Amino acid sequence: MSLYTFAKNLVAVILFPVFRIKIIGKENIPKEGPVIICSNHTSNFDPPVVGITSPRDIYFMAKGELFEKRFLGKLLLKIHAFPVKRGMKDRNALRRGLEILEEGYTLGLFPEGTRSKTGELGRPLAGAGFFALRSKATIVPCAIIGPYQPGKRLKVVYGKPMDMEKLRNSKASAQEAADAIMEEIKFLKENHSP
Repeated sequence: MSLYTFAKNLVAVILFPVFRIKIIGKENIPKEGPVIICSNHTSNFDPPVVGITSPRDIYFMAKGELFEKRFLGKLLLKIHAFPVKRGMKDRNALRRGLEILEEGYTLGLFPEGTRSKTGELGRPLAGAGFFALRSKATIVPCAIIGPYQPGKRLKVVYGKPMDMEKLRNSKASAQEAADAIMEEIKFLKENHSP
């Protein structure tokens, strides 16, 4: 068993009962081929929650500072995280993300780039649009709904795959693609909120 699988199982055993996690639309995630899962972002729990509710192993970007501590950096790499320098265009991170998709794996992205303090959706950065337009990956929007409070229900909703061909054919910008992805996340959030 890989460290990723061990960590995923361990975290699932803890978080599923604590947050009473309910998954909706898991069947919308393709079983094979490159996939980008794009989710809203309100908590540090979001990456592990998306990780344990997805049937696919997911690679996430993590802020570069976390990799400066040798032990933590090695651990993060083993559980499929890779560094990104925030606040600037990080060509290495963009290249690594495209490599992951070219190899047929799943990339997890939070288009807002940082956590929302209010729980409201923020404006997305262009990064998610860049990966959506530059790869042949299937884009699956995801909405995490509910408070991270023990005993309260947390919903993780995976939407239907998005058709990015129109945007690619019309030479849309990365920002336009990111905005379209965020609209889908907003739709899921509004239609599945209590």
